[in-house]
Amino acid sequence: MQETINILFVGDIIGAPGMELVSNILKSLVEKHKIDFCIANGENAADGKGIEENQVKQLFDLGVHVITGGNHTFDRWDMRKVYGSYKNLIRPLNYPREAAGNGFAIYELKSGVKVGVINAQGRTFMQPIDDPFRGVDWALSKVNEQTKIAFIDFHAEATAEKMALGWYVDGRVSVLVGTHTHTPTADARILPRGTAYITDVGMTGPYDSVLGMKKDIAIKRFMTQTPHKYETAVNEMRLCGVIAEVEVATGKCLKFEQLIYPKF
Repeated sequence: MQETINILFVGDIIGAPGMELVSNILKSLVEKHKIDFCIANGENAADGKGIEENQVKQLFDLGVHVITGGNHTFDRWDMRKVYGSYKNLIRPLNYPREAAGNGFAIYELKSGVKVGVINAQGRTFMQPIDDPFRGVDWALSKVNEQTKIAFIDFHAEATAEKMALGWYVDGRVSVLVGTHTHTPTADARILPRGTAYITDVGMTGPYDSVLGMKKDIAIKRFMTQTPHKYETAVNEMRLCGVIAEVEVATGKCLKFEQLIYPKF
């Protein structure tokens, strides 16, 4: 069995522009960086709000092994059946148990290496759901029965909540990445006990925008404090992600780097 694996995580994919960018460059990035395992957050793939089955299939066909979600997971209400059909399409585990789908997945690569992927959602400045800290404890107890490699996508608003969970799981998971704010942070590092951490990976989509939304619409929403239909922007496309080299035997991260393509 191989000694290390390289994991690529692709940050929040925004609408059709984000999907097109991933379609165009993901395979070349996988080849260039010798990626063994790929995860992507797809909760904004459907015009910025949720994900649809055709996008799920497209991402899997492109080589993504596991798709994670977040607070927009169920914006497309008809996706409930789809979440029950794909074991590698996961949603935040701390939604109530009655919610469709699963909060973690264990994927076995052809090499025999197994990778556990856990999706959790924060509660600070977001809708009230179950405790992500205790939820992660439970999921890790299941993942660790099969593998020491565990990757967490923590979809949360507050920097402090993301950092707190990072320190809470240090030494117990391989990587914890923050998602949701769509803005890449400059704090990618490996914590003292071997867990890689970044507060937010950033989005994969149009940066000539306000978090992926057309600028004029976002400005109107703030100035008038009234709803306006979300419309995805289309210019200044970038893929934001991270690459982690993880030791198979221990699950510790040996190397961790931020990926922004093309660079700002």
